Amino acid sequence: MTRIEHETFDMERALYGSAQLMISDCRFDGPADGESACKECSDIAVKNCYFNLRYPFWHDHGLAIEGSELTELCRAALWYSDHIEIRDTKLHGIKALRECSDVTLSGCDVISPEFGWSVHRMRMQDTKLQGEYVMMRSDHLTFTGVELDGKYSFQYIEDSVFDRCVFRTKDAFWHAKNVVVKNSVVQGEYLAWYCENVTFDHCKIIGTQPLCYCKGLKLVDCEMEETDLSFEKSEVEATIITDVVSVKNPRLGHIYLPSAGEIIMDDPDARGEVIVR
Repeated sequence: MTRIEHETFDMERALYGSAQLMISDCRFDGPADGESACKECSDIAVKNCYFNLRYPFWHDHGLAIEGSELTELCRAALWYSDHIEIRDTKLHGIKALRECSDVTLSGCDVISPEFGWSVHRMRMQDTKLQGEYVMMRSDHLTFTGVELDGKYSFQYIEDSVFDRCVFRTKDAFWHAKNVVVKNSVVQGEYLAWYCENVTFDHCKIIGTQPLCYCKGLKLVDCEMEETDLSFEKSEVEATIITDVVSVKNPRLGHIYLPSAGEIIMDDPDARGEVIVR
């Protein structure tokens, strides 16, 4: 590999079309304000670098980034790229990752509204993530030990697994399909409306009006806190180990719980059973 060290680049398409580069301790910043520094590259390794310009990694194939910083001015940093590994890196620009595939993030700090749209096959672990509309329309996600703060997360995702995560989010998992969330805490309003074949396994669910209009919904030994008007018009099989504020008109299935402050069954089409035991 060709090594590039201790240099500063600020021109347009500074390393366009390069292959087999090791870029270390470099800065992509300066008065020329050039964008797309590493566009159309392949087999690029980046270490301890600073990116303060737009669109650095588009249409790249084979990219490793370690110990680097992509600032809030480094918007739309990774698009249309594949086979990406990012470790111990700050991703702080809007729309940091879009339309990418085969991605691994570990030990990262992500502050990025509209992060991760239409991404395929991403693994994320031990990462802090902040942003609105995170991971919309993505699939085959595997998240472990991820902490998320943001609204409208994981909408329209498919075929994904989340383990030992903490999500503080609103309107999460809307229209999600074939998803498992386990050993996690999910706090927010209106959780997982219109989802299909979603399972919460040994999770703690906090917030108003969760899990409505769902199909194929499962809860396995979950805790629920401040969850009023739960399960409205849902097809659900649930075992809950804490008291629930209220349950309203489950469409089909069975909900087992120790007690409910109120069970509302005023819809003639609601045939789900709420079983206190």
